[in-house]
Amino acid sequence: MDFSGIWAPWRVEYFKQTGGSDFLLDAAHAIDDAAHMVVARGKNAFLIMNRFPYAVGHMMAVPYRKIGELSDLADGEKLELWDLAEHAQRLLREVVRAQGFNIGLNLGRCAGAGVVDHLHLHIVPRWEGDNNFMPVLADTRVFPEALTALYSKLMEAQKNIPPPVR
Repeated sequence: MDFSGIWAPWRVEYFKQTGGSDFLLDAAHAIDDAAHMVVARGKNAFLIMNRFPYAVGHMMAVPYRKIGELSDLADGEKLELWDLAEHAQRLLREVVRAQGFNIGLNLGRCAGAGVVDHLHLHIVPRWEGDNNFMPVLADTRVFPEALTALYSKLMEAQKNIPPPVR
C-alpha cells in the first residue's frame, strides 16, 4: 500500500478552532498589516502569511471580497491573485531560497478548504528533500525561524522586490 503524499497532522489545531472572527476578512480591512502578517496589498487582493503553514513561508493570496467560488471572482481579482502568487514566489526564492512551489485553491470543505466562504490561493514553498522523519514519528514540525522573524525578512526583501501594481 502506498501512503506517499504531503501530510500535515499539526494543522488539526487550525480546524479545531471554533467561532471567532473571520481572520481573512479581518486582515482584508486591517490597518496594522504586521499584526495580521499581510505582506502586500493590491487594489483587489492581498498577500498574507499563513499562521498554520504547511511549510516555512506558506502564503496566501486573498481577494478583499468574501467569496467562495471562482465564478464569483471579477477579472481584476483573478489577475491580481496570480500577480500576488508570482510576487510571493519571487520573495520566497530570495528569502528562504525556495526551489519549487505548490500553488492552488481548496474549494469546498471536502476539498480541504479551511475557510469555505472566502477563497484563497495557497503558495507553499518547497525544497529538494524537504520531507523528514519528525512529522511522521513525533507529530512535530521543525521550522527554522519564527513567523514574525520571517515576516520581517519578507518585508525587508520587498524593498528590492516591489509588489505588482495594476
